[in-house]
Amino acid sequence: MHSLRVPLALLLAAGLVSMPGCAKKHARAAAAPPPPSSAPRQRPRPVSPGDIQAIDGATGVASWYGVPYDGRQASDGEIYDMEKLTAAHRTLPFGTVLRVTNLSNGESVDVRVIDRGPFVEGRIIDLSKAAARTIHMIGPGTARVRLNLLAAPSDPGPSLYAVQAGSFQDKSRAERLRDSLATEFAPVRLVPRGANPTFWRVLAGERPTLEQANSLAAAVRRRTGEAFVVSLEDVPAPGTPGGKSP
Repeated sequence: MHSLRVPLALLLAAGLVSMPGCAKKHARAAAAPPPPSSAPRQRPRPVSPGDIQAIDGATGVASWYGVPYDGRQASDGEIYDMEKLTAAHRTLPFGTVLRVTNLSNGESVDVRVIDRGPFVEGRIIDLSKAAARTIHMIGPGTARVRLNLLAAPSDPGPSLYAVQAGSFQDKSRAERLRDSLATEFAPVRLVPRGANPTFWRVLAGERPTLEQANSLAAAVRRRTGEAFVVSLEDVPAPGTPGGKSP
């Protein structure tokens, strides 16, 4: 990962305005729709300025999602519309605006983070169908991309991270992994994602910074072979029922 550092104050002043001098084709993120009355949006709990800026310039694999998630509640509380320019990211605060550039063709799109994911090893962002179409990655399904930070929430504050150690359709397998990690990496919890079928995510530990969470991920990976950092922003505390199902 490389980083094109941008002072947070400039990002906040810029709002949703694109960075000057970019000659590549791109599309702007649509304004946020009001959340439905039946599902009030949670107040964002942003990561620290350093953690936000650490994403700027990151490269990796993007995927996209549409049906059956279209029309369901996203992790920030609003309804996911696959024809809007939005995205899911595992750690960035809701409302962050990113420019995503397809490195195979140079095309870019500006998206707003409203959801959590992708929960697949080796991927760094999940785009809406409209965003994926804009940078011509619908057919391939995935593309290697670069993320650049355009705007961040104006009230950075504390956050917590965990490490996803596995994801299983068979709940009993998830429970066995949870129990095997509980002593060394407590708290360890199961979080359901999706429905029909439901996948059970095994989340280990709690850390206040990305640096500490990445160290935890390395330790978990030595035990399980799979581990990546996720935000706990929309995940219930241990011992409470439920879990967000976008």
